[in-house]
Amino acid sequence: MAGNTFGNLFKLMTFGESHGVAIGGVLEGCPSGIELDLEAIQKELDRRKPGQSAIVTQRKEPDTVEFFSGIFEGKTTGTPIGFAIRNTNQKSRDYSHIKDSYRPSHADYVYDQKYGFRDYRGGGRSSARETASRVVAGAIAKQFLKGIEISAFVSQVGALKMDKTYQELDLSLTESNPVRCPDPDTAAQMETYIKEVRKEGDTIGGIISCVIKNVPIGLGEPVFDKLHAELGKAMLSINAVKGFEYGSGFDGVKMKGSAHNDQFNQDGTTKTNHSGGVQGGISNGMDIYFKVAFKPVATVIQGYETIDKDGNMVQTQGKGRHDPCVVPRAVPIVEAMAALVLADYELLNRTIKK
Repeated sequence: MAGNTFGNLFKLMTFGESHGVAIGGVLEGCPSGIELDLEAIQKELDRRKPGQSAIVTQRKEPDTVEFFSGIFEGKTTGTPIGFAIRNTNQKSRDYSHIKDSYRPSHADYVYDQKYGFRDYRGGGRSSARETASRVVAGAIAKQFLKGIEISAFVSQVGALKMDKTYQELDLSLTESNPVRCPDPDTAAQMETYIKEVRKEGDTIGGIISCVIKNVPIGLGEPVFDKLHAELGKAMLSINAVKGFEYGSGFDGVKMKGSAHNDQFNQDGTTKTNHSGGVQGGISNGMDIYFKVAFKPVATVIQGYETIDKDGNMVQTQGKGRHDPCVVPRAVPIVEAMAALVLADYELLNRTIKK
């Protein structure tokens, strides 16, 4: 299997399966001498881990990260940082019923067709459990990117969405509720709705918004390696993501150029920020903001018709422990992937300046 590495200079390779011994990664290219707050890294993992509230999967995993290399006396050494997160609460028998059949809209079928073999236990490598390794690497990237603030939050669940811009929100409230929505009233409605969907044995999608502040001017390369293109790739690599837009996004098509143009202030900032902090593929110093759309989880806990490996139509029913809505737990994943992109481009800028 190819495609297990992300990044060019600040590079992450992940390994492991949902029901294997462990998942983990090797982070290459992190500069030496960075003092790491290991508790902060674990805290990021705790935000993503299963079983943290009534609206997420009830799989109980401590998700404790173990570091094996690249850190000495609390600082990075400049060598590859190896780490692992052990799986301790697998229930592989929950997936025995789909050993020979495929869940609709899941990676099951295409994995089997491509590789001729698949790990049906929790989806194996296609499981979103792999993203825990991204969160570890992203937490390290955050500590490398001193001064840059990356804040993601849930802005929509199903048809329920906030009608406020991120400037109108108190983003410090994001962690105050299990949905991770910084608007308390909307968060309460979202939580109730997710619980209702769960009782039906169904799932629902949502949108995560992300804001990145204090990004210096100059990150990104203007042709094939545009900053927003790499952010899009990063977000679209996350399980269940179906869409990405930055700045004015699709709403920008409704505007005329005279209204959409971000007019300059004398100091080089702009009066508006329809560009979303990126112009010509290069950061312009304004806030970078974008949205990421997540589909409903494919595994529904109700009966459905599908095909088996021999092409026969069969009846089955979803079982096991699954998220009724992925967006609450995906917030730290979005932040982590954004941090990895920015760290990679920061290192690239340093090589160019030299």
